[in-house]
Amino acid sequence: MKNKKLEANLSMAVSKVFSGLNVNALKFLLPLWMSPLTGATFRCTFAAVAFWVISCFMPPEKTTAKDKWLLFLLGALGLYGFMFLYLTGLSKTTPVSSSIFTSLQPIWVFLIMVFFYKEKATRKKIIGISIGLTGALVCILTQQSDDLASDAFLGNMLCLLSSVVYAVYLILSQRILTAIGAMTMLKYTFSGAAVSAVIVTLITGFEAPVLSMPFHWTPFLVLMFVLIFPTTLSYMLLPVGLKYLKTTVVAIYGYLILIVATVASLILGQDRFSWTQMFAILFICIGVYLVEVAESKESSTKPA
Repeated sequence: MKNKKLEANLSMAVSKVFSGLNVNALKFLLPLWMSPLTGATFRCTFAAVAFWVISCFMPPEKTTAKDKWLLFLLGALGLYGFMFLYLTGLSKTTPVSSSIFTSLQPIWVFLIMVFFYKEKATRKKIIGISIGLTGALVCILTQQSDDLASDAFLGNMLCLLSSVVYAVYLILSQRILTAIGAMTMLKYTFSGAAVSAVIVTLITGFEAPVLSMPFHWTPFLVLMFVLIFPTTLSYMLLPVGLKYLKTTVVAIYGYLILIVATVASLILGQDRFSWTQMFAILFICIGVYLVEVAESKESSTKPA
């Protein structure tokens, strides 16, 4: 079990580093080279096809028709809902700000566990949540729209909502994973997300100048990076973490997304240094840390 947990932690670290770089790659592509909804369609359909192809070379996994439908619906609503909100939000705000809200996922996970699964709310957890949400509020209320963020307030609110949706996806995924294989989960959740994406695209239209002529190699290669590494590979590694680590531990790896996206954004000129953003990052990190410390202490005192 110790080796499994080590493998799970390594998988989560690699997955989140790719996710951090994904933020900057998507910001480069959106909305100039593709619309946010078209971007979501690219990611969902590419990954769905990839996972079905990969599964042909893996041992079959036993599952029931009920599980398949649950996974399909989870993908159609949860996974696509997250991508829909996140890509739309990212197109309107900066990579650092969007990553700040991604880091709130452990707090949403805990609040959902309290309200729907009767998890105990200790004083330290409540203080941690309050500090974390204060940081988020600072980011939302102080960031102004400029040449790097066309509508910072709306973009931040959409990214905030996307992190809530993803927290729900994490919790439900972990519960379903106890009875099924990881590849089965990936195939059917992304199939559901792909169906939702195609339906929305048929309604809103397909906008992808990245594929227009004359051909532009740089945005095309950036798009391929997004589809292969942060989308397909990163999501393949996620179930490993979900299976052997606590949901809150998986969510806390969102810190890596924030660190990688912040450093890359400043290097690439996709964001400017801001003391208010640093204040928000510090508060969210402290808040999530307090929640996680309280969670760890509770787990260590529970009888085996």
